[in-house]
Amino acid sequence: MTAAWMFKNLREEIDSIIARDPAARSRTEVALAYPGFHAVLLHRLAHSLWGRDFRLLARFLSNIGRWVSGADIHPGAVIGRRFFMDHAVGIVIGETAEIGDDVTLYQNVTLGGVSPSVDSASQVNRKRHPTIRNRVIIGSGAQILGPITVGEGARIGANAVVVKDVPPGVTMVGVAARQLPPKECRTDFVAYGTPTGDLSDPVARALETLAREVSTLSRRIAELEQKEADAEAGRKAVGPEEDRIEFAGPPPGVRRRP
Repeated sequence: MTAAWMFKNLREEIDSIIARDPAARSRTEVALAYPGFHAVLLHRLAHSLWGRDFRLLARFLSNIGRWVSGADIHPGAVIGRRFFMDHAVGIVIGETAEIGDDVTLYQNVTLGGVSPSVDSASQVNRKRHPTIRNRVIIGSGAQILGPITVGEGARIGANAVVVKDVPPGVTMVGVAARQLPPKECRTDFVAYGTPTGDLSDPVARALETLAREVSTLSRRIAELEQKEADAEAGRKAVGPEEDRIEFAGPPPGVRRRP
C-alpha cells in the first residue's frame, strides 16, 4: 500500500462526501470537521488489523472511533469505497455486515442482528447482519435487521424497519417496511432515502380505497331504503286493494231487490 494509493483513495472519499453534502465547502473542511469521514478512516485501519488477527487492538481502535464520531462500527464489517455517513451519530454496524460502494447512511441507522442475545454461542462465525449493495441510501433512524440483502440502488426511508430482502432500485417505507409503487421510486440521489413531495403510504392508500367503497355502498343502501319508503307511503295513501274494487251491480239475470 503506497502513499500515493492512500492519498488517492482519501481524496476519492472526500470528493464523494462533497458531491453528496451541500454543506461541505472544501476538502479541508471535510478532512478536519466531518466525524463520518474520521469514523471511516479509523474503521479501515481497524478492519486491516482485524484481518491480520490483531483482534483486541482492532476492537480498541474501533472504540476510539466511536468516541470520536459517535458511530459504532465493528472492525469485522466490510465497507466498500466512497462510503458516507452523514452526521454519523448513533450509527451501529455489526460484525458480519457487508456494505458496497457509494453507500450513504444517515444518523441513528442500525445494521444489526435479529436476536444476538438468544443462544449467542451458536451465532459465532455466522452471517447475522445485512448486506448492503452499491448506491443504497438509508435514511435516519432506519433499522436493517438480520442476514438480509438490500439490492443495488435501493432507498430505505427514515425510521423504516426492514427485516426482509429488498429488491434493487425500490424504495421502502414504514414499520415493517413496505415497498412503494415503481412510479414513486427514484434512481437519483435522495437525501434520507425518502422521496419528497406527495409520498403516500401503501396501507394508507388501501384504507382510503376501502373507505371510498364503504361510502359508495352506504349511499346506495340509503337510496334503496328511500325508494322502499316512498313505495310504502304510496301504498298507504291509496288504501287497501279491496277498497279500490268498484261494484258494478248484480250479475246478469239477477234482479235487484226493491
